[in-house]
Amino acid sequence: MRKLLTVLALAFLPLPALSQNVTLNVTGGDDALETRLQTASLTLALEDDGAQAPQDYVAAARADYRRLLTGLYAEGYYGGTISILVDGIEAARLDPLVRRGSVSQVDLRVTAGPRFTFGRADVAPLAPGTLLPEAFSRGQTAEAQVISDAARAAVDGWRDAGRPLADVTGQDIVARHPQTELDVTVSVDPGPRLTFGDVQVDGNENVKTDRILAIAGIRPNLFSPAEIAEAEANLRRTGAFASATVIEGDRAVNGTLPITISVVEQQPRRVGAGIEFSTVSGLTLSGFWMHRNLLGGAERFRVDGEVTGLSGGTGGIDYSLGATFLRPATFRSDTDLYANASIAQLDEPSFFQRDITAEAGIIRRIGTDVELQFGLGLAAGEVSDDLGDRSYALVSLPLEGTVDRRSDPFNPTSGYYANLSIAPFVGLDGTDSGARIVGDGRIYRSFGEDDRVTLAFRTQIGSIIGAEADSVPASYLFFSGGGGTVRGQPYQSLAVDLGGGNEVGGTSFFGAQMEARVGVTDTIGLVGFYDTGFIGTDEVPFDNGEWHAGAGIGLRYNTGIGPIRLDVATPTTGDDAGERIEVYIGIGQAF
Repeated sequence: MRKLLTVLALAFLPLPALSQNVTLNVTGGDDALETRLQTASLTLALEDDGAQAPQDYVAAARADYRRLLTGLYAEGYYGGTISILVDGIEAARLDPLVRRGSVSQVDLRVTAGPRFTFGRADVAPLAPGTLLPEAFSRGQTAEAQVISDAARAAVDGWRDAGRPLADVTGQDIVARHPQTELDVTVSVDPGPRLTFGDVQVDGNENVKTDRILAIAGIRPNLFSPAEIAEAEANLRRTGAFASATVIEGDRAVNGTLPITISVVEQQPRRVGAGIEFSTVSGLTLSGFWMHRNLLGGAERFRVDGEVTGLSGGTGGIDYSLGATFLRPATFRSDTDLYANASIAQLDEPSFFQRDITAEAGIIRRIGTDVELQFGLGLAAGEVSDDLGDRSYALVSLPLEGTVDRRSDPFNPTSGYYANLSIAPFVGLDGTDSGARIVGDGRIYRSFGEDDRVTLAFRTQIGSIIGAEADSVPASYLFFSGGGGTVRGQPYQSLAVDLGGGNEVGGTSFFGAQMEARVGVTDTIGLVGFYDTGFIGTDEVPFDNGEWHAGAGIGLRYNTGIGPIRLDVATPTTGDDAGERIEVYIGIGQAF
């Protein structure tokens, strides 16, 4: 009886898992083909995941015939053969419904055969101006994806011409094995020309339907994919929606295409706070409250407060409190109304200033990368610096234009950015009249293997025209030194020397920053940089002023929200050149 109980107990113990061995053997082809087949195989993926169930391996092996064949076609091999052996038996012969006690060996054997090129490569009809992929032509490698790309380009060409229902209606693909050529003919039905029809809104709860339609800005014009993309961008830009999608109808209605705008609203309120520390500016505390749908029309209202310079070396403590309001789609879908007001105290190394400002205007967006801003502003305050104590009041007409064609605002590797701000102002109560001009230009170029080396250049220029330094707000004047201008030099260390240790800001400024960014790995990067700056007393930079410069190295750690930045810099001009170190930490590239 005791022996019987032992046998029964052993019978119900779990059997030790048998390890499966999966191999892929590719005859012919190249490394790219082998990599693609490895990626395509479900059986290899099971082994990598440590799966043990024999039936899973049988099912994966049977599915791999199609997946490996697709991989061959993707690389242009249309005469290959595939054999998949499960413990020496062809997987296609195994009954998937019969359970197996074990699987110990799976052999994936692929013979690539010759690589095919395109013989005939036709897509018709094509809309005027349609550009097919260059790879879709006689003599080019007949990769399957190229055929799909050509068909998609043909359909997109007709959609751009106002025919949203264009579709592929047939394809004739013949592999001529003796010539190792693939003949391809794709037929396209352009469909009718349609205009945008009835527009419905779905999913909104608190944002008014008429405001969503106004923000999207879809008009009863000829159908245009670009207008749909712009409508989605307009809605997402408001911040009121977690998602916003324009869904096209699948059939025409009296020469029009019905449209549905589907949105998912964000939570309307948001509160945030931040804490930051640097050896230069000390401790910074900030917080904000925001409402994304203040009046039911996706209006954004935000209140910000900040305290800067706690235990820092940038003078005293700076305080600011401000509120901003933005109403999208005012007058037209690409024009927003903005208004803001703030009170601030700036205790900087070269001046002390208290002021109150208010401004209102419009923001006009042209496409996805050009923005124009026009406004009317009021400012009043008092300032104390080495020129004495004074009050000021002025009315300004700020004008600003921005072109942003960077590949990524937080970590650009190509493209350029340009911003120009011109703010004419009329002085009141003894304040001079004039204009403040500030420009900022940046350009990025990458090269080398996988574009791992990026050269980045930035220039800044500023000028006060028609007004003297002692009759404008001290914050209007220019200083150089610190993270935004010249790293390595102390914060706002370059100014206009009045003699006797007295300094004020300049009426002209020029700055240049140059960086070489090298990606060591996908997440780690090194940076070498050189910065220089000029502060002058004339309206135009480069005369009657002084230069200073700094250089250093940096470390970047790429994250999902941009690189974490650590820069270590030293002055390269002045009495302390090479003798002191400044450290800068932040998120995103320096520029």
